[in-house]
Amino acid sequence: MVGFLDFSLPRGLFSLLLLQVSMWGSDTFVVIGPSEPIVAMLGAETVLPCHVSPAMSVENMELRWFRSQFSEAVYVYQDGMEQVVEQLVDFKGRAELVKDYITEGRVGVRIHSLRVSDNGIYKCFFKKGGDFEEAILELKVIGLGSGPRILMVGPEDEGIRVTCTGKGWFPQPEVLWKDERGEKISSVSEDETQDDDGLFQIEAALIVRDSSKRKVSCSMKNPFFGEEQVETISIPEPFFPRTSPWKAAFGVSLPILVTLLGAVLFLVWRERQEKKRAWKAEKEKEEESKAKDSLKTELARRKELYQQDWRKANLYADWGKEQFKAVAVSLAPDTAHPNLNLSESRRRVSWVENVPHNCDTPTYQGQGGSETIFSVLGQDCFTTGRHYWEVEVNMGTESGSGTRWAVGVCSDTVKRQGWFVENPEKNFWVVACTEGTIEALTSPPESLSLRQHLHRIGVFLDWDAGDVSFYNMIDGSHIYSFTTITFCGTLRPYFSLQGSGTSLTTCLASDHTENCPDSPPKTSVTHVTNCDVSIPQETNSLLPQ
Repeated sequence: MVGFLDFSLPRGLFSLLLLQVSMWGSDTFVVIGPSEPIVAMLGAETVLPCHVSPAMSVENMELRWFRSQFSEAVYVYQDGMEQVVEQLVDFKGRAELVKDYITEGRVGVRIHSLRVSDNGIYKCFFKKGGDFEEAILELKVIGLGSGPRILMVGPEDEGIRVTCTGKGWFPQPEVLWKDERGEKISSVSEDETQDDDGLFQIEAALIVRDSSKRKVSCSMKNPFFGEEQVETISIPEPFFPRTSPWKAAFGVSLPILVTLLGAVLFLVWRERQEKKRAWKAEKEKEEESKAKDSLKTELARRKELYQQDWRKANLYADWGKEQFKAVAVSLAPDTAHPNLNLSESRRRVSWVENVPHNCDTPTYQGQGGSETIFSVLGQDCFTTGRHYWEVEVNMGTESGSGTRWAVGVCSDTVKRQGWFVENPEKNFWVVACTEGTIEALTSPPESLSLRQHLHRIGVFLDWDAGDVSFYNMIDGSHIYSFTTITFCGTLRPYFSLQGSGTSLTTCLASDHTENCPDSPPKTSVTHVTNCDVSIPQETNSLLPQ
């Protein structure tokens, strides 16, 4: 029995110690408030909640909600009842304790009729015996005021002044102008004031100068709540001030007058500093530079117009090359007259005398009778597309008796044996020079008046458009054009010549030397279509006047 008592006494003391430790642990707690700001509307009510952890009854604790200072009490609960002695005047009659779950440690203070002054930081303070804890809360009071209201004030600074006003907002709203396409427009001014209740009144102004943007909208948005209010106004076009033509003319003339005055003063100063000859030389150099720039600008403008409708332009051969494919024409030996000698490269043909003719020798019928025609065709064949090639002309005895050359295109099926005529009715589109006289071989031949003697000729074939044009490639001037042609079948380059020392040389597009170098022959064969080749064609002379 004694042994039992000796054993049980230590066990009882141990149990009492455990109970005491448990009681000590139960007095420890943490006060927790909301992690996010509490947002409430102006004039409404809201609750500032706090709770303890671990959950326990706070019915017998001292509970206090206050502002920045402990003595600025919003609400005090002590000894199981409300204490109004320390409560701020602004909150008397507007604050009450929400204690539905006070035994679980969850309580809050409800504030009625929220004011602007209620906005800010709060603290909730819980005390039990000698232990106390507190938590921080933030209350954001927002007021969605009236507006925005847009008013058209009147003309100002070459536009219409428009104002956007609103009042009763808290905090200060964000003001944004937009046009009818939704693009933002900056205000020219923004004025804001606060009334006795702390509410903001704001006025933003905008000047609309562009009559094409007559419809504008003004929006005001609370930065915390995100609520936005918008109003739109359309300004009638007659309200926009009209610019006086005299004012516009003066605005243009004034810089010119200022520039001219500066130039006069500059010239006077230069005249005093330099001799008349030096001044004149400088002036001429300046004018030359301006003329070059002006010419360069004009050429660029003409080239742009040319590229827009190059088919109607018969000038600027170098620009025309951009629209055509360059062809390195080679000569076909099997089509050459016996009196013609072809170079090994088949790029150059010359006339050879004293070769016997047979009864089928082709003849050229001019005004003075019949003459032999010595011709050769190019190896290249065309049935579509735009192509051009260049021909170098060399006349041993220039404008001498019996000298003649002709270049152009012809149908692959033309007759070149016996007597024939080089004209469009026979499917020849040719320009010729006979003893120094340049002619387009139409019916009858058309004499051409050129500014200079031909040494290098460009032949431009536009198969699809039905056009064969000739250019002087030395100065780029236009010689002649056969237009509105209905081509049939295959076309080939055509050459004829006569006279001692007379020769024709086909040139590559990149050749710019006086004598074209020879190159290996290049043959381009395209699809041939069959059709009637006896249709006469229209010609057109477009010589510069």
